[in-house]
Formats: sequence, structure tokens, C-alpha cells
Amino acid sequence: MEEKLFDLVSTYTPQGDQPQAIDKLVEGIRSGKKEQVLLGATGTGKTFTISNVIARVNKPTLVFAHNKTLAGQLYSEFKEFFPHNRVEYFVSNFDYYQPEAYLPKTDTYIDKNATTNIELDMLRMAAVNSILERRDTIIIASVACIYGASNPDQYRDMFFSIRVGDIIDRKDLMRRLVAQQYSRNDMELSRGTFRARGDVIEIALGHTDAYILRIEMFDDEIERICEVDPLTGKVLNAYTVYVVYPASGYATSQDIINRAADTIEEELEDRLDYFEQEGKLLEKERLEQRTRYDVEALREFGVCPGIENYSRHIDGRQPGERPYTLFDYFPDDFLLVVDESHV
Repeated sequence: MEEKLFDLVSTYTPQGDQPQAIDKLVEGIRSGKKEQVLLGATGTGKTFTISNVIARVNKPTLVFAHNKTLAGQLYSEFKEFFPHNRVEYFVSNFDYYQPEAYLPKTDTYIDKNATTNIELDMLRMAAVNSILERRDTIIIASVACIYGASNPDQYRDMFFSIRVGDIIDRKDLMRRLVAQQYSRNDMELSRGTFRARGDVIEIALGHTDAYILRIEMFDDEIERICEVDPLTGKVLNAYTVYVVYPASGYATSQDIINRAADTIEEELEDRLDYFEQEGKLLEKERLEQRTRYDVEALREFGVCPGIENYSRHIDGRQPGERPYTLFDYFPDDFLLVVDESHV
């Protein structure tokens, strides 16, 4: 993880009770206090005070807000205070969500229906990638951060680095992208796809649409790595080394997926026996039909609709063991700030 210090940029200086509050909070953190409370009415500069604390203790920070509106406001404020550091935004990526349901009396199955906000999904991925890459990261999150996420170790293992001068077969490079759940699309470059034209491979990354990654090769040698504007093709940045992140936050190696598919089938057999003994044949048929379809998709493509339903098997967790959350992506010494904690 890259070590970089927080750099607080502001024309303000702590005033009134703020210097004393900052000193006491910093002292409490350094002495190992588990919890501290900063009290202050609206407009008294609590965000600025906390920004000073973050800059002094230099710990990765999760700011936990109780709704998207407050999280958005805090995100813009922290962005302003820390322009040279990573400030990320992590909220629910669903604009609409209807869980799946089954009514055996009428044999009616209501499929899960969800509308995902692509922009919010990219911001979530950018947040996860940042905290795994750099310590100078502040993530502003809503309660979405306590919901299940993928295993951070498995996700980190999906990263791979490319370097100018590396010798790699063009097909092998594309296979690595496919393993990260990118799909090839030479016609339209949309999020999570790549295209290959001659010696140039262009990737629409999973965590941003501000640029695309262009890898230029000469035979089997990587000659140039750059980020380019997706509309104009203008080069924005060039790199000697570049870390390529997965296309999806649930990207997992095929070996793990295959192992998960086996344990899903084992659990399926147990549940089918249960429904058989209970005489619930419609439920049994529906469960088998849906799960077999999902398992086939996992083995074939490495992903299926509602893959989060199988997170316990993919993570290798025991029944009843808590799922991974955004908290698990942070190092052990991170700072947690709960805003409006009385809510």
C-alpha cells in the first residue's frame, strides 16, 4: 500500500474551541482511545475540525453518514480540503430494488428487479480500489458500507500490473482481462469491455468513464501505456507502470468460482431433499431450476445475475459467519468518523 501523507488545503485556520478540540481528539487517538465524541451545533466547523485531526494522525478514514444527501455534502467538503489525496464516495448503487419472491399457491415467481446506477457503481469501485492502493484515502459512505461485499483478499488477487518494456503475448494479455471479467467488444467500448485493433488494446475500466486505458504494443513488447479521453482520443496521462483493476467489484478467479459452484450444488441437494420430505414439490422444482441455471452461468462466465446471493460460497465462509463489508478493505489502524451519530 502506497504511503502518502494527508495534505490539508484551506485558507482557514482553527479558531475558538477548535484548536483545543483538535489537540484532544488527536491525543485520544494516539493514546488508543476507542471512542470520542465531538459536539457542536450546525455551522460550528466540525468537518474542518475533523479534517485537521485526519491530517495530524494520517490514518485512512471512513466517514459514515446516515443518508446519501449528507454523504454527498461531506464528500464535496472533504474533496475541497484534501485536493491532493484520495477522497471517495460509497453509497448504495441501486436506483430501484425489488427482491425476488415466490408464491407457491399460484406458482408465481417474481424475479429480482433492480436498476443499478452505473455512475454510483463506478464511484464504489474507485473507493475500494483507492483504499487497497493508498493510505491517504478518505471514504465518505452511507449505511451501504455495512452491507455484504466481496472478499478483499480475493479481490486484491485479481489486480495485475503492466510495465512499459514487458514482454507478453497479446492473447495472454487479453486472457488476463477476460479473467478480470472484462469482455471483448470491438464495436462499442462501454464500461467493463475492451477492444483490440492491431497492436493497440483499449480498455473501458470498471471504476471510471473519465478515460480509457490504451496499451500500445510492438510485437510482444508493451511500448506505451496511457489514459486517453474517450471522446477525443487525446492522451491525458502516460505511465511506465500501471495497475489494472477488475471490471467488477465481484470479480473472482475461475478456480474459486468452480469451487463455489460445487458447494452451491451440495447445499442445493440438501434443500431439495428438505422440500421433497415436506411435500413442497413446486418450491423444489423452482429452486432447482433457478439454482442450476445460476451454477451453469457461474461455471461458463464466472458471473450470474444476483451473484451476491452466493457470496458465502464464493468467500468460503461458514454458515452464520458474517459477510465481508467495506470495513474489511481498510487496514487495522483506520479512523472511523460517524457523523450525526445520534441518528
